Amino acid sequence: MSIKINDTEYTTFDDIWNDPNILTEAEKDEIELKIELAGKLIEAREKKGITQEQLATMTGLKQPAIARLEKMETIPQIDTLSKVLRALGYKLAIVPENYKNDMI
Repeated sequence: MSIKINDTEYTTFDDIWNDPNILTEAEKDEIELKIELAGKLIEAREKKGITQEQLATMTGLKQPAIARLEKMETIPQIDTLSKVLRALGYKLAIVPENYKNDMI
């Protein structure tokens, strides 16, 4: 199966992902950030054994806001992210690009 975008035929996701005419590096970075953030939030919440509703109560947010974070529908502001991370027992850190840590 293939898909045609702007007169170019693509047969794999990688073909689309690697075409600079479709996604810029900045757009790819944003997508990767959202995926990684959502995945880590879900993983940390489940590891703690709490529901979205319980996390919402702990942070002062509403459950739909937690759901939106986990579904990658929004990127939270720093203060919101800090509240959620603190409730999960984590903190925000800035690390070098090549830093690899699989602690969660």
